Amino acid sequence: MTVAAALGIVALAIWLGLLLGYGGFWLARERDPCDPVAPPADWPEVVAVVPARDEADVIGRAVGSLVAQDYPGRFRVILVDDGSRDGTAAAAGTHERLEIVTGAPLPPGWTGKLWAMAQGIERAGAPAYLWLTDADIAHAPDTLRLLVAEAVTGGLALNSRMARLRCDSLAERALIPAFVFFFQMLYPFARVNRADRRIAGAAGGCMLASASALRAAGGIAAIRRALIDDCALAALLKQEGPIRLALTDRSLSIRPYGGWRAIGAMIARSAYAQLHYSPLWLTGALAGMALVYGAPPLLALFGDGMARMTGAAAWALMALSFQPMLRFYRRSPLWGVALPLIAAFYAGCTLASAVRVWQGRGGMWKGRAQAWRHGQ
Repeated sequence: MTVAAALGIVALAIWLGLLLGYGGFWLARERDPCDPVAPPADWPEVVAVVPARDEADVIGRAVGSLVAQDYPGRFRVILVDDGSRDGTAAAAGTHERLEIVTGAPLPPGWTGKLWAMAQGIERAGAPAYLWLTDADIAHAPDTLRLLVAEAVTGGLALNSRMARLRCDSLAERALIPAFVFFFQMLYPFARVNRADRRIAGAAGGCMLASASALRAAGGIAAIRRALIDDCALAALLKQEGPIRLALTDRSLSIRPYGGWRAIGAMIARSAYAQLHYSPLWLTGALAGMALVYGAPPLLALFGDGMARMTGAAAWALMALSFQPMLRFYRRSPLWGVALPLIAAFYAGCTLASAVRVWQGRGGMWKGRAQAWRHGQ
């Protein structure tokens, strides 16, 4: 057996294992329920906390969707203006449900978003639930009602939704569905949602957290250094009770991601953090992506015999696995054939992420390089 044939067999076996035995991550079945969820006898108090830094372009629509929630219980919104210089607070508008807090300077040992969240949570007092959401997410009016009903019924410590991300430009159409696909591969939603599994994940654009569970876990300060704050919060809260993560159409990302360079920078901001800032993990991840995504099309196009057949079969399975996510985003199924090229772009962003950390520019977000803090 040639080396090429062996690589093809290994790649094919990996894709068969992923499709048949990895929690069905690729099926994208964890979504908002089709049937109504039974409402609680008493609707608990909820406070939404929105950290915002230079978000004037989108904050009005995001806050507007929050104050328009048809939630039957007591509900308030706290916007933490984290040193904005573009008039974010003024653009948020005014409403009886809305309170705007001017953020204090960032102390050592904190990432910016988590510090802003911590200030909003402290200001919230003692509600039953905290709705942690981003300044670039707009929610349907019934979003909070559904989140709370599920949380109360299931006794959830955290109920999170992966917002439908913006997918309009060519770069967004090519890269954004894959972003969610790769996220599901890292954090299979069905396994996240099982109490007997340690794996935990969440999507920062929409997270309803039990305030008592968060206090019992040590509060936001327990994850103050985390760059991937949503998944860190999920891991923290899963120690206190069950969590849920699902796709949704009710919460929408409203910020344009821009072109290839801008999306690449977004990926690079946290990719190396996902690998625990480890050169060994980085090497393994890049080698793994080359085998799983790169080898099949190369073997199918340039190999022969067994190598070509196994490479083509693995490429076909790869394209098949991408189809449910492409349908969710209403994109052409032909993007599945291009998944190897998309994965190569992500691999390049992962390497760039590591280089930026090594240069002291890791985790760059609106003027703050935050990844270096993890080494302190």
